[in-house]
Amino acid sequence: MVKKILIVFLVGFALYSLFSTPADAASAVRSAFDATIEAFGQVGVFVSELA
Repeated sequence: MVKKILIVFLVGFALYSLFSTPADAASAVRSAFDATIEAFGQVGVFVSELA
């Protein structure tokens, strides 16, 4: 029950943030995407160094 309420609250907050400040939301998504790509790149470097 608490988990479901927390998920609804987080989704609601994300939607509010998206519609109230779309530029900031886009920047946050872009930063998260860039960090994910960087992490995968570093894993690739690690694996190539092992070989």
